[in-house]
Amino acid sequence: MDVPLWAWAAVLGVILAMLAIDLFAHRTAHVVGVREAATWSVVWVALGLGFGAVIWAVYGAELGQQYIAGYLIEKSLAVDNVFVFAMIFAYFAVPREYQHRVLFYGVLGALVFRAVFIAAGSVLISSFAWILYLFGAFLVLTGIKMARQRHEHIDPSQSLVLKGFRRWVPMVGAYHGQRFLTRVKGADGLARRVATPLLAVLVIVEVTDIIFAVDSIPAIFAITQEPFLVFTSNAFAILGLRAMYFLLADLMHRFTYLKLGLAFVLVWVGAKMLLLDVYKIPTTVSLLVVAGILAVAVVASLRATRGLDRQAPAAPGAPPPFPVIPESEPMPAELRVARGRSAADQPPGLEPDPRATSGAPR
Repeated sequence: MDVPLWAWAAVLGVILAMLAIDLFAHRTAHVVGVREAATWSVVWVALGLGFGAVIWAVYGAELGQQYIAGYLIEKSLAVDNVFVFAMIFAYFAVPREYQHRVLFYGVLGALVFRAVFIAAGSVLISSFAWILYLFGAFLVLTGIKMARQRHEHIDPSQSLVLKGFRRWVPMVGAYHGQRFLTRVKGADGLARRVATPLLAVLVIVEVTDIIFAVDSIPAIFAITQEPFLVFTSNAFAILGLRAMYFLLADLMHRFTYLKLGLAFVLVWVGAKMLLLDVYKIPTTVSLLVVAGILAVAVVASLRATRGLDRQAPAAPGAPPPFPVIPESEPMPAELRVARGRSAADQPPGLEPDPRATSGAPR
């Protein structure tokens, strides 16, 4: 696949332009409703499929189907990300109007890290062709593990990233609007820049997405080894992650069989990669199998849970919520928490504060 440099530049330009538009549309913190999330979801999906149509028209059906298959796999794996992000937000009791900011910068970081992973993967595959078999075996084992552990959920309180953040980063024990950093006067009267809990949430979301990328990048390499297709299918799929979150977060309890379906997809693409020298499965067949597995998983889930309403995700064992200080007000000095002082069973930097449980507005 011969992709000129200007095509790469054009794709990156479109991605940056759409991110800028999204940032401008959400320049003020507000709760993203279902209608707004649905509208943005349509925009992102149309953009992703529209790019696939361009690939199909310019490079032919084979490469067009490879892009669509990669996009579909990444989009479906992103739904699993949504559930994990919902659990993280619930654990930290992040106000809904601040969640988009975290997801925006999380997606921005994900694009950078995935570009690095894809570049590294492409170099490894071109230098060591046998590594495809390692990817295939990894995907099969990951799919089996996902199927066996499909009822287990992330526990943010046990996160090593969270524990490290508590230990090394000085924080305040309250949200300060949607700021990641704020200034607090110390006992010596000097103002110091410290983190807010929102930065801890962003770091955990970013690391979680990197962990997910370890599964999703090899899965797309199982469909195509073209770096341009691997990157663009990833990029256009995760660009819509924020809108997908606000659309589906309250419905995750209805996708009971989705993780099992994703497990079958990983096993399928892993087996496809392992059989490269035995039989090359046509891309059309692979695309139909992936779409069929996901369709069955979604339909079966919705039928099994029909009649259930939207339900905000809950994080069992979550500590008391952080108080929220408006950005227009200074951060009280007494809410500052030194490194390593927070209790093991509380979020990073949370010290008991009467405003967390009082009738004060949040």
